[in-house]
Amino acid sequence: MFITDAHIQPELNAAMGTDMAMKKARTFKADFAINGGDHVFDSLGVPKARALQLFDLYDKTEQDLGLKVHHTIGNHDVFGIYPVSGVSPTDPLYGKKIFEDRFGKRFYTFDHKGVHFIVLDSIGITSDRMYEGRIDAEQMEWLKADLAALPKGTPIIISVHIPLVSAFASYIPMPMTPAKHQSLTVGNANEVVDLLDGHNVLGVLQGHTHINENVEYKGIPYITSGAVCGNWWKGVRMGTPEGFTVVTVAGGKMTTHYETYGFKAVGA
Repeated sequence: MFITDAHIQPELNAAMGTDMAMKKARTFKADFAINGGDHVFDSLGVPKARALQLFDLYDKTEQDLGLKVHHTIGNHDVFGIYPVSGVSPTDPLYGKKIFEDRFGKRFYTFDHKGVHFIVLDSIGITSDRMYEGRIDAEQMEWLKADLAALPKGTPIIISVHIPLVSAFASYIPMPMTPAKHQSLTVGNANEVVDLLDGHNVLGVLQGHTHINENVEYKGIPYITSGAVCGNWWKGVRMGTPEGFTVVTVAGGKMTTHYETYGFKAVGA
């Protein structure tokens, strides 16, 4: 299961919706789940008490899935970096530390039934306390070494929150002024894509944009999943309803299909 962008919060029946999604996901026979990020909404610009409340709510709701979950960090899972939060960078949970405290490492690998899974941290924190899509230098060196150590032909699946490859910018109006930070896709994705050349990458699972999209580049499918929260719990997002992605690996190939779970937004 690839379950992403729950954006859980006490408002808009979000906890009920996430619970519905988890219970629907349980009806599929799956070995485990990967959460693609943005577990909560929102940790970036709120006081500590609110952020902790959100993560506690997510932890409680995830239990209804009944599966082992591997977690990917999303931008909204980063704590207090917006100055409006009133949180000091010296706070022990500041930035990505809250994610690490709750879920563990921000980038890591695991192996399952002969497939090598790579979970990346695509969130860059900027000097002006914003976020951007970026795989940092430490992680790039780690990824290069990890790929180099794999036996030739090892099947690989990657999870990342902000997409490495996406056509999303083609679906929306061009902004009048360029964004200060690149946030729709990973700014240095070309470096990551170059590292993947020559490896048996079955697919890349992505979140962040809340739409269902499949882009193939250099023979690798980049699957962006729709969101558990749809349009931030306010209905359908650009044609993609609330849901999650079911992933099957068989015969050396990865296939996916998108499942909805019947949530009705407040006022819909």
